[in-house]
Amino acid sequence: MPADEPTDEAVVQTASDAAEGLIFSRYKQSNVRDCDVTVAFEDGVLEVDVYLNVPGAEEGPGPGPDQVADAAARAARDAVDDLFEA
Repeated sequence: MPADEPTDEAVVQTASDAAEGLIFSRYKQSNVRDCDVTVAFEDGVLEVDVYLNVPGAEEGPGPGPDQVADAAARAARDAVDDLFEA
C-alpha cells in the first residue's frame, strides 16, 4: 500500500462513522431499537452491511428503515471514496 493511501482501519472507521451519522440524522437515537453497521475492507474491497430496527417508522412520514439502511450504506461508500480522493 502506498504511504499516502488510508489504512484499512481508517477506511473501516470512516465508513462506519458515515453510516451511523446518516442513520442518526434521520432518527432520534431513542427511537432506534437496534442498529448494526458491519464494515469490512479487505484486498481493496469494501463491504458495508446495515441493519436497522426502528419500531413504527414504516407507518410514519418519510423513508422507512430499509431505505435509511440503504442510504447509510451508500453514505459509507461515498465517504470512503472521498477518503481515497483526498
